[in-house]
Amino acid sequence: MVFFFSATGNTRWCAERLAEATQERLTDMAEAVIEQRFAYDLQPEERLAFVFPVHGWQLPRLVVEFIQRLNIGQVKPRYVYAMCTAGDNIGLTMDILKQLLSERQLALHSTFSLIMPESYVGLPFMDVDTPLKEAEKIAQSASRLESWLPRIIACEEDIHEEVRGKWPRLNTRVLGRFFHHHLISDKKFHLRHEDCKRCGRCVEVCPTHNMLQTDNGTPQWMHSERCLTCFACYHHCPTHAIEFGRQTKKKGQYYYGKNNKR
Repeated sequence: MVFFFSATGNTRWCAERLAEATQERLTDMAEAVIEQRFAYDLQPEERLAFVFPVHGWQLPRLVVEFIQRLNIGQVKPRYVYAMCTAGDNIGLTMDILKQLLSERQLALHSTFSLIMPESYVGLPFMDVDTPLKEAEKIAQSASRLESWLPRIIACEEDIHEEVRGKWPRLNTRVLGRFFHHHLISDKKFHLRHEDCKRCGRCVEVCPTHNMLQTDNGTPQWMHSERCLTCFACYHHCPTHAIEFGRQTKKKGQYYYGKNNKR
């Protein structure tokens, strides 16, 4: 079974390729959390995968919630592996995951990370990649993923293909904690009403169902504390009518497949 969470499509692409190659089931963790589905029965000899984007050098809190409430039945997985996507490096993300799984009596046999196009635009110095760099990242990650598939299918253990970066502990333990405590919120999102076409696309793509469409058709954030600041709403808006404070002015948009048909 391949459990995945994706906001802008990078991780969905990865998870779908894994599910196709291993011939195993695909389950969206965001939908599972919304629907309160945490009990799963594995097939004999089935692998178990966790595929997710890195948020602030840590796991997205939705993924943490899912794992903490996950109930695997009597059949234990043959092989447990994880693959995360990030715009740069992942810090100690996989160490956190290993501890979470250990608390659920699950081992973590192998880990992988893929460098994918940048989608976090919530800080002044961060923007999406250029189209050229975006294409290069996707091509390189596709090649790396294909090279790993035979080893995953063979259930090889102790593989750790991770890009941790130069200061993994600082990034995860200090900057990551600040990020998760202070920067994850929907309060800075706002709408340029003159540009909004009331199409509802932003509401549709919000993975945590933290948005609704009002009676006059404009979107509204619910301030429910479910927001992951994943920027799915911002990136998918066809008229670029959504902003995040002053941080996103004149910045680009990205989701997997936006700039090229793949």
